[in-house]
Amino acid sequence: MTGTILAIDDSRTSLSVLGQRLGQLDYLTVLSDNGSEGLDLITARGFDLVLLDMVMPGMSGLQVLHEIRSNPDTADLPVIMMTSHRDPAAAIDGLAAGADDHVAKPLDFDVLAARIARVLARARRITDLKRANAALDARVATRAIELGETKATLAATQADRTRLTASIKTLTDKIQWLSRTSVSR
Repeated sequence: MTGTILAIDDSRTSLSVLGQRLGQLDYLTVLSDNGSEGLDLITARGFDLVLLDMVMPGMSGLQVLHEIRSNPDTADLPVIMMTSHRDPAAAIDGLAAGADDHVAKPLDFDVLAARIARVLARARRITDLKRANAALDARVATRAIELGETKATLAATQADRTRLTASIKTLTDKIQWLSRTSVSR
């Protein structure tokens, strides 16, 4: 299995074709015909990518995208917007709203497959980077704790040294006093 994709489109025909074609590319595809249901599905289970129709009745694709991006749990979920608008402004609107990519309908499935693969590869690299950063943060925290313990040990050692130096000085002074008093007798 290459990944799990949620396709949200108000056209059941488009969803059926998407599901079939993405299945042939080895993707597990979940289909939703409206934005609200799509958001519920995203909340209920994890997806690797969302294909989102830009223009839908009720809740538009841009509104769904806004909800995805405003939720910390899904803010980094890759989203490719789909639209039948040939106007470049539609692509700009989707990308400005936070889409990772944009494709025009009717879909060229070879292009769509390449874009999905690219977006998923980038998402995996980001996930790996986050994992590496978390591991590095844990190592830094461990080193900070070790450094704190070492500083405490050093401070205790320095306090012992100061105390021992004072004791040695007191003993040296006492020996010198005894030496002077025994010579004077």
